[in-house]
Formats: sequence, structure tokens, C-alpha cells
Amino acid sequence: MANTDTICAQATPQGNASVSIVRLSGPQALSIAQQLTQVELIPRHAHFSTLLEGEGNTTIDQAVVIYFPQPHSFTGEDVVEFQCHGNPFVVKNLLQELCRYGARLAIAGEFSERAFLNGKLDLSQLEAIADLISSGSEQAARSAVLSMQGQFSEQVQSILQQLIQIRTHIEAGLDFVEEDIEVEVKTSVQAKLENTRQEIETLFAIAQKGVQMQRGVSAVLTGLPNVGKSSLLNALSTEERAIVTEIPGTTRDVVYVDMEICGIPMRLIDTAGLRTDAGIVEQEGIERARKAIENADLVIHVIDSSQSNITPAELTKTSRRLDVYNKADLLTDKSALPENAILVSAKTGAGISRLREQIASRLQLQASDSQTPFSARARHLDAMRRALASMQHAQQQLQIDAPMELAAEDLRIAQQCLGEITGEFTPDDLLDYVFREFCIGK
Repeated sequence: MANTDTICAQATPQGNASVSIVRLSGPQALSIAQQLTQVELIPRHAHFSTLLEGEGNTTIDQAVVIYFPQPHSFTGEDVVEFQCHGNPFVVKNLLQELCRYGARLAIAGEFSERAFLNGKLDLSQLEAIADLISSGSEQAARSAVLSMQGQFSEQVQSILQQLIQIRTHIEAGLDFVEEDIEVEVKTSVQAKLENTRQEIETLFAIAQKGVQMQRGVSAVLTGLPNVGKSSLLNALSTEERAIVTEIPGTTRDVVYVDMEICGIPMRLIDTAGLRTDAGIVEQEGIERARKAIENADLVIHVIDSSQSNITPAELTKTSRRLDVYNKADLLTDKSALPENAILVSAKTGAGISRLREQIASRLQLQASDSQTPFSARARHLDAMRRALASMQHAQQQLQIDAPMELAAEDLRIAQQCLGEITGEFTPDDLLDYVFREFCIGK
């Protein structure tokens, strides 16, 4: 794609720093840059040059200038990079001069959008760059690097090629009316389609974990008042974030702390104790607690193990619930506890390490370095869900001996859904949404 505009922006964070980088991209990038510099810019060479303002009477700064000719640049266009001193006034003056000579200020994500439109990277790789920049943990950064290198895209492309082959097989079969040939084609297509569907389901599971890597997970502490939820939040986070007293109902609002577990960002949330005889303020806190429970990835149900009646009856048992028996330091008889109960003491720290392991296991966050998933986004999961639904419908059409044209159309829709991940088939409004999430200068 040919862009007639030449754009510029600061690529490093705003504010004072030792160095700031300003990028210039477009058909006039080299000619504009030469107006400010005192040296002839040789491709891919670092030049130390004085940057001059106006008619050459005022010095903006002394900077390192590098010229990257098309197509061997990030955007696929001519790009000039200025590495100047990190003073906001220097950067402002430099951008003003670049605009005076014909450039314009870039909008959010415009450099990355040009890289996509010029075929330098696909859409999922560019999203991975944004994910890498915003990663909140080491694991998240690693998963973003894998996607940036194309691991996710390669697997999507492999599945797309399989879908194309299956569609081609169906189309070829439509040219023959003999019954024996049609049966043979259907049998072959059904086997290949089932294998491809299973590959997408496997990829979907990996992508789900990749989404968790970037988004993080949430765990809610809940239970009756005064069972030690706030103390447990402090113990797990190693911070004194929640107020702890002997008075039931101390926590009346949602209190949270951001932490890491197995390298994954996690928001641990303390909530008001669940009871019916609460005052007006506490009732509001309980309502907020219930909303937090509905949206949480994991519900940690805290039970006072020292009480005579320790049956956890306040919540429905689900796969998202983890029962934790607190106040182990006050427990004298363990016979009332369920087998393999998670027993901890928020006061002494006993059992906290095991609880961390159980939380990670329940959230399926434990993985070796060799199993680090690539980064993914919610839109990728949605695209795969729609592709799977179309493929399952195609399988049903084949099983009931419906015309094979119907199955071929379902597979075309599935192919288009998967193509949205890499940008092969992407509506313009989706492109606008994706690239406006990027920062200015990227």
C-alpha cells in the first residue's frame, strides 16, 4: 500500500530522559531529514549530526540519525530515526520542524498499521508487540515474544491451509456425479475435517492460557465474616493492605492487591463477609462481593477451621471454587476436616506456600519454560469459536448427507473467521479498533 503522507512521532515515553527517539516514516522521510542534518545520510549507518532549526541559524540538538530505506524498515517505507537528548522541549521543537518541512504528527498505532498494510508483519504479530510493551510479568513478556516471532500465526496458517485443501477436495468432488466417488470424497473429507477441528481446539486451549498471560487472572476471597479473609489477603500478598480486627464485618468494600503467581499477574480481591443480618453499609459491601464472585476466575472460599460447624454451605460448589480452612493455629482436632483439606494459618504463615501452589494448579497456570504459550487476545478466541461452530455445522451436514455445497460454504466461513486472526480477512472497523489501542509513535 502506498501512503502519500509522511508521519512523525516520539517513539519513547514522554518526559525527561537521557535519550528520546523520534521516528519519521513515509515517501518524504529522507528529504525532510536532510533538511535538518549536516551530513549525507547513508542507509543503515549511525550519523552524529547537529539538527538545525529554520534557516540553519538555530541548533535544536545534537543527535544520532539513522536512515532505513524501504522496504527494509519497520513500516516498509523510508524511515529516519532521530536519537536526541530526552528533553521534552527538544522533542517538541524537532517534531515542529519535521512538520514544517512536510510531515504530519502520527495518530495512535499508525506506524504499526503501515507495517501491517505493507506486509511486514501480520495482525497477530503486531498485537504481540503491543502486548510485549504492556506485559505485566516475565511470563507475559515471554509469551508475547513467541507471538511476535510468529508462532501463533504459523499454527493458524497451517490450519488455514488444511481448510483450503478440504474445500478443494469438496469442490473437486462436486464435478463428479458418480455415487461411489461422492461417498469416497465424503469419507475422506470427514476424517480430515475431524483432525483439523481437533487441531483448532488444541490451539484454542493454548490461546486461552495466552490471554490469561496478558490479561492476568482474578481470585476472590469470600466466606462468612471473621474467618480471616483479610488476614489471608495480607499473607498471600505479603502486604498489609487490608484492615484486620476481631470485629466481624470489618471489610465493607472490595479491597484488592495486584500480585504475581507462577509469573502470571493476579488480582487478589478481599470482600465483605457473606451474612444475612448485616447493616445497610455492609449489605452494599456484600452485594459488591457477589458481583466480584460472578466475574472471578477463582473463588477462594475461606472457612474458620476452629469452629465446631465448618461445613462450607454459603456457595454452590463449582470448578471455580477452592475451599481453604484458615486458623490452623487454633485447630485442636483435624478429624472434622475433609480429606486433603487445604489447611492454613494466615497468622503464622503455615500452609501459605501450599495454598499458592493450589491456586496456580486450579487456575492451570503451572507450566515449564518449554510450554510457555504464545500471547493471544479475546478477539482471537472469538474468531476460533466461530470457526469451530462452522466446522461442526459442516460435519453435521456431511453426516446427514446434505448437499456438499453446504459443507463447503461452512468451511469458507470457518476459513474467513481464522483469517481475521492474522488480518487476511479483516473488516476495516476491526483494524481501526486494533491499532487505536497502540501508543503514539508505535
